[in-house]
Amino acid sequence: MKKKLIYSALASMMLFASCTGSEDTKTDDTRTKVRVDAIQKKQVSKDLSFNANLEANETVAVSPTLQGARIRKLYVEVGDRIAKGQKLLELDATNLQQSKLQLANIETEYNRALKLKETESISQQAFDQIETQYNVTKTAIQTLIENTTMVAPFSGYVTARNQDEGELYMGSPIYTVEQINPMKAKVNIAEQYYTLVKKGMKVTMTSDVYPGRTFEGMVSIVAPSIDVKSRTFQVELLFNNGDEALRPGMYGSINFSLGIENRVVVPSIAVLKVQGSNERYLFVEREGKSVRIGVKVVKRFEDMVAIEPYAGQTLSEGEKLVVVGQANCVDGGEIVVVE
Repeated sequence: MKKKLIYSALASMMLFASCTGSEDTKTDDTRTKVRVDAIQKKQVSKDLSFNANLEANETVAVSPTLQGARIRKLYVEVGDRIAKGQKLLELDATNLQQSKLQLANIETEYNRALKLKETESISQQAFDQIETQYNVTKTAIQTLIENTTMVAPFSGYVTARNQDEGELYMGSPIYTVEQINPMKAKVNIAEQYYTLVKKGMKVTMTSDVYPGRTFEGMVSIVAPSIDVKSRTFQVELLFNNGDEALRPGMYGSINFSLGIENRVVVPSIAVLKVQGSNERYLFVEREGKSVRIGVKVVKRFEDMVAIEPYAGQTLSEGEKLVVVGQANCVDGGEIVVVE
């Protein structure tokens, strides 16, 4: 019984021996023995995947216009969460108080000019000069108010503070604040997909920081032109970050679903890889010979892969794909299909 089992195993090994193998594994028929399966096309989702660093949706450097003013009070620190309209800092208000006194005097003159105009006791030119001075001074005071006491332009976080209370403000940003809900990412996509990517399109993202979690997002901006050097266009994405789990600088894997298409789908074991490179290929049987076809893996499904042949090469539905013995095949080599 043991001898019969040994003979059976040897016979199976000889069936799939290569024509280029050692002398003791050859038969009189030196053609490579293979098994084949019909190539099939299936509907698969057309997906694009990219990696990108996340950015704050908005970043603002808080820089008053009042250079030389003393910093009277700083209300927040790095890491503080801020709400839109929250007070961030105060500068010395001396200039503001002086301007308010000046406005009070100009307002008195303006009201007097209005009464004189009713009785045509003032020329139009003189009235226009007073009115202009009044309006310019009001605008200047509003600017002083906004820059003497500065508030948060949006809800977010303080990410930098560059000066201390009591120092003279000399023009560099006092704070940097960032809005992190939503979060932003930018990717560059090949021009062939330009007509498929639209503003408002839904996308998904995963992050190694949160295994098993998927973040929902959408396309917010599609660049109106193609970069002539890279042949790509830039797309900006926004991701909802209501729980503020995502932070600027995190790394995300972003997926676009561009619809459904018919693709050649083959067993992953049929696709071979050139050692030391990312080049992949498979063999098909044509007129008794093995023909090597270079392919690109488009998508993986467990033990199957969706592929597309390199430019200038073809794969047809129903064609005979080598699924056993492919490692022994050479391009143009003679093969025999066995059951």
